[in-house]
Amino acid sequence: MLSNRNFGFLRIFIFINYIVNSYSATKHCPRDPAADQLINYFKANHPGLNIITTDAGNPIDDKTNILTVGPHGPLLVEDTVFFDEVTHFDRERIPERVVHAKGAGAFGYFIVTNDAITRYSKATVFEHIGKKTPILIRFSTVIGERGSPDTARDPRGFAVKFYTEDGIWDLVGNNTPIFFVRDPLMFFNFIHSQKRNPVTNLRDVDMIWDFFTLRPESTNQLMIHYSDRGTPDGFRHMHGYGSNTFKLVNAEGVPVYCKFHWRTDQGFRNLTADVAKRLMSEEPDYATRDLYNAIAEKRFPSWTFYIQVMTFQQAETFRWNPFDVTKIWPEDEFPLIEVGKAVLDRNPTNYFADIEQAAFAVNNMIPGIEPSPDKMLQGRLFSYRDTHLHRLGPNHLQLPVNSPFRSKVANTHRDGQGTYTDNQDGAPTYYPSSFGNLAGSANAIRSTYTACGDVARYNSSDEDNFTQPGMFWRDELTEDDRRRLVQNLAEDLRKASPFLWERALKMFHNVDVQFSSMVAAALA
Repeated sequence: MLSNRNFGFLRIFIFINYIVNSYSATKHCPRDPAADQLINYFKANHPGLNIITTDAGNPIDDKTNILTVGPHGPLLVEDTVFFDEVTHFDRERIPERVVHAKGAGAFGYFIVTNDAITRYSKATVFEHIGKKTPILIRFSTVIGERGSPDTARDPRGFAVKFYTEDGIWDLVGNNTPIFFVRDPLMFFNFIHSQKRNPVTNLRDVDMIWDFFTLRPESTNQLMIHYSDRGTPDGFRHMHGYGSNTFKLVNAEGVPVYCKFHWRTDQGFRNLTADVAKRLMSEEPDYATRDLYNAIAEKRFPSWTFYIQVMTFQQAETFRWNPFDVTKIWPEDEFPLIEVGKAVLDRNPTNYFADIEQAAFAVNNMIPGIEPSPDKMLQGRLFSYRDTHLHRLGPNHLQLPVNSPFRSKVANTHRDGQGTYTDNQDGAPTYYPSSFGNLAGSANAIRSTYTACGDVARYNSSDEDNFTQPGMFWRDELTEDDRRRLVQNLAEDLRKASPFLWERALKMFHNVDVQFSSMVAAALA
């Protein structure tokens, strides 16, 4: 005879089974794979009534009522079920990313389609046409918190994790080829100016425009930011860039400088300000849902991967600082060279484990790819790893999503919070050692370069901040693009203090007289 509790479970099971079986036969609003996730899980994976357990795997008889002394009495400390629940609940959120907090991602592969890159880089990921490497791509907004809308006017992160035989390569960039500032000390100030006012806890347009107008090197990215490119049509229709200048090294040890580009194969599309604002209220997770559903419906998104190459000799004579992240390398001078294609064909099975705990760090490079003197890149080499140590702990690279599972980790690091592998077994915890056979890899020898100069804090705030923004205004934007850019700028700038209008107009005048005149007219 069934107990009351088991009979209750049976009734629930019969009811859910009825709902699932009759679901397709009833009238309902259109559903997509994201909305049907629980239904599909239930259909595919439900094996019957499972036993509920504690975190330690001990069976539980009842997870709906606490232990008390009598029906109205106090809680007992021996209620391990309750304390199991509350202690995990209190700790189930890790610190939010300071930037790039809101994001989505998926897994897939990178395949080489052109071996032209092998003359520039010995990296195993590029070694022959048809070479496949597993990848994870995480897309994100930059300034907004985790609950912010996907369609806000905000740069987008575009971070790719390659799981190679030589360990992890993280290519961490944005959806624009440039950035707002070129000195890493200015990065933190830029982010603070865009975040919430610490007194009011509100976004503050005076903070935003005060910083922009005091740092004219932001003009190039600012114009992209307030154009339609500032609100991409989801993640699938935007380009990606490594943004910084990197160095490629070939098998002979010859280095060149390079920039990395991802071009969407779905068609490059952006949203107008009106559409983006409407989606902010109607579907704040627009880009996240679009990516998930496209993959679930086997419409696998892809991006073609390109490089630009600049020799050391060309860098010495280039009319702009080639390591300035506020400027592009013109494609007519440094053409795009096709390398391969990234395809996303698998959604995460658990967002927290696969995406929220994913840790991308620009210092994760494999032989054949090295940093350049790019100041912003140099600052990022420390900052990203330090962030992961704070958010995820010293062993974040042991987490499955971050693990270099295609290579063998062998170092002298042991212990620490989050260790759950074999802790490198009985290998020595020091180096060199007579009890191990670790040796350096000739393939990992870095290229050499000469560095000389006086040590000082060099002011780079006024290194031709307006030529490239002028090119963007005159050569890349249509009349409609210009009109919308001006409209978007004026709408935001109008909320700021009037003295900031004057500074902004002066900055725009240095770009193009027509540009500043149109903004002034829109502000009037």
